[in-house]
Amino acid sequence: MQHRLRRRAALEAAKGAGADSLVVTHLPDVRWLSGFTGSSGAVALGRNGAALFTDGRYTTQAKAEAAGLKVIIGKGSPGVQAATWLTEYKTKRCAFDAANTTVAGLEAMRKALPAGQRRSFFAATQGLVARLREVKDADETARMRRAAKLGCKLFEGVLTNLSAGETENEIALVMELEARRAGAEAMSFETIVASGKRSALPHGRASAAKLPHRGFVTLDFGVILDGYCSDMTRTVHMGKATAREWDVYHSVLEAQQAGVAAVVPGARCGDVDEGARSVLRKAKLERWFTHSTGHGVGLEIHEGPRIAAKQEQVLEPGMVVTIEPGVYLPGEFGVRIEDMVLVTERGHEVLTKASPKVWIEL
Repeated sequence: MQHRLRRRAALEAAKGAGADSLVVTHLPDVRWLSGFTGSSGAVALGRNGAALFTDGRYTTQAKAEAAGLKVIIGKGSPGVQAATWLTEYKTKRCAFDAANTTVAGLEAMRKALPAGQRRSFFAATQGLVARLREVKDADETARMRRAAKLGCKLFEGVLTNLSAGETENEIALVMELEARRAGAEAMSFETIVASGKRSALPHGRASAAKLPHRGFVTLDFGVILDGYCSDMTRTVHMGKATAREWDVYHSVLEAQQAGVAAVVPGARCGDVDEGARSVLRKAKLERWFTHSTGHGVGLEIHEGPRIAAKQEQVLEPGMVVTIEPGVYLPGEFGVRIEDMVLVTERGHEVLTKASPKVWIEL
């Protein structure tokens, strides 16, 4: 029932874009519409119903995961199969996602069509299914709560392994091993462990660098659990901090809390960004905040909406976003703090609240 409702909403969105059908090849969208988790597949939606296309490697898996949906096992490109199937039922106009379809992929689908339909059959859309995915249903939010909870447990565990001389790679390995042991399918992205001067790198992936006796350590990580991603960042300090390090940390914390507080239904994404950014501006640190305040999370680690300056999109209940301001002082140190936040009917829920953001000095 859940996937059927999603397919109905996607087809209605395609009709709103001037098409009477839709072909979907982006795998996260395929999974959202069908439940299929394989590495090759496409979904076709049209007046003749819906079907999932994949190849012989996934015969058993597709029928089990996409129960209630017509499954067609074929050879070659699933997208080509899907488009061809739609033309057999007098489809006039088919929407596709231009943001996730290559020129070569589109050309292959066109070539498979009857000559008379090649020019006018396809209608380009941008993230049609992705926009629907931005608002999570109850099942999705439950999965994301579990993923976030596991992330918090990983942080609690890793604190006991942080000691001067350990390498960033060793810390990342411990976290990833424990994530797998706890049931995670994978990490959401390459784990970031950035220590000392490397903490000034916004995306300082774990390296062979050793944790310092004195300095910041930023840990940015997430897990994939039941298909859904978590994402969080905590920054801790090794040894005794300077007054400046303390001040910068607490300015970032204040900015992060202000950004979280601004997450309410009806708020514009740009206003949430400004809520965090204004605190750092007041502290004369804004120039060192070099990225947007956050992004959506779900089946993919980076989804809509985008929490950034001048973004007019309005937050809706069911959206899950990150709030992650940071300050990065090249050659010195950096601080970032990040939570996952669910937009609720009346406000918000911090999904990573089990992991405190208070100052930690090891």
